[in-house]
Amino acid sequence: MALFKQVALLLPLLGAAAAVNLTCPDYYVYSTEQHPPYSGGVYNLSWQRPEPRCRTFNLSIVEDAVDRVADDISDPDLKRLFVNSYPNSLDTAVKWKGYANNGSDEELTFLITGDINAMWLRDSANQVQSYLPLLEASDSAHSLASLYRGVINLQARYILTDPYCNAFQPPVESGVPPSENGAASADTVVPVYNNQSVFECKYELDSLAAFLEVSRNYYNVTQDIDFFKKYNWVSAISSIMEVAQAQMIPTYQSNGNVSVLDYTFTRETTRASETTENDGLGNPINSGTGLIRSFFRPSDDSTIFQFLVPSNMMFASYLEPCAEIMALVGGQDQLAQKMRELSKSLRQSIKTHAVSTSKKYGSFYPYEVDGYMGQNIMDDANIPSLLAAPFYGYLDVNDETYQNTRALILSADNPYFMRGPVISAIGGPHNGPGYAWPMASIVRILTSSDDGEITQQLQEIVSSTDGYGLIHESINTFNTSDWTRQWFSWANGLFGQMILDLDDRKPEILKQSFQGNGSYTM
Repeated sequence: MALFKQVALLLPLLGAAAAVNLTCPDYYVYSTEQHPPYSGGVYNLSWQRPEPRCRTFNLSIVEDAVDRVADDISDPDLKRLFVNSYPNSLDTAVKWKGYANNGSDEELTFLITGDINAMWLRDSANQVQSYLPLLEASDSAHSLASLYRGVINLQARYILTDPYCNAFQPPVESGVPPSENGAASADTVVPVYNNQSVFECKYELDSLAAFLEVSRNYYNVTQDIDFFKKYNWVSAISSIMEVAQAQMIPTYQSNGNVSVLDYTFTRETTRASETTENDGLGNPINSGTGLIRSFFRPSDDSTIFQFLVPSNMMFASYLEPCAEIMALVGGQDQLAQKMRELSKSLRQSIKTHAVSTSKKYGSFYPYEVDGYMGQNIMDDANIPSLLAAPFYGYLDVNDETYQNTRALILSADNPYFMRGPVISAIGGPHNGPGYAWPMASIVRILTSSDDGEITQQLQEIVSSTDGYGLIHESINTFNTSDWTRQWFSWANGLFGQMILDLDDRKPEILKQSFQGNGSYTM
């Protein structure tokens, strides 16, 4: 009877997937080409959506939002960029959706980053977050709520597979074969992982925070506490807490001995940001800080000082509301209390050990610290970043230390603030000097109330897609035709989410023209 139920539940989803696979073009190729009808604006942006039968997950609630908000946008190029970008994850990245093979009704969503056939914890959480404004409670398997549940369930499985890993292979139920990761073949990781289930194993604190984020977001809207009582959510949270405690251990014990860490990572590579110092231990961190180390950043680049401040901020921000969910699950009061206490102590530790001062900027947050006197003054484009701290709910956008930090990281005093005639935005070592990330421009808009600043950032984004009408990963600040990753679902969804936000709080900006340098009211 359970098998019959399983097959019945899977049939409509499998049928849709089969139709896509048989006759639809590979979006990796499709997105490198330009397609009519064009926008008709000065940038004449391409159409980039697959035809409806080739989209990986169609949702009327998203299509309705696209149509409604597009009607509020006057500029033809901005309108086209929004229409292409906002549904991009649903159009292209729901590689498989189905049920666990244990005879239950446990939903699973395998959500790829775009051009890489693997599921990152961080990316998949942010991809569904793009549709958070449209989320509503639903038991239907063909709903946004179901997509969320599938992501949470599969992320929980991944965390229990290996909580130190950041990217994973397709679930066995999907029938999708594992992908090779040539770079990871040169990795030496402790604990050893299985590359049939893990795509890459870079320990990033923000990946675990992403699981908290997507859980909090789903519960806040649906109030579906029964969902969290099922399957593996509680066990995954327990595993996350164990990692957090293990990664607070300092490099040196009180007697001077070097601590034995639960996780180490090295890679044979020509790029320093792809491996770690000291044979996989990383640079030393001091005792008594109360902060959690992270070997890698949300860019997948290695940290210099392992107390990565934005990741600690994000972890603290989402741990507290997840503690409230845990308290409602039942029988987990002790775990819920530990979560509350850790969230509170992390906030205090950040105030104590991760605030610096300068004559020019006053008090500000460094990007990384080590608990000694080492600090890294920069920001990176990927979320969590220092710039995005209000976006992931750590602090209020008007917080004085945040505003000081914002002034610093949006200036030439940030070594990774990229400037040029095409676009000026935060970048990072992942793609190197000279490449600005539109994602950082989007975050800048989401955390600004200044009409002039928002308008300028929109102008730069709209004018720098090289005619493709998609949000690229990064762009050469002096050459609009030199960019990385034509298909990056997270950034595209975030752009659409930002447009929805502007439509709500600053609709007059969407009435402007962006047809050339500067903007004006149409």
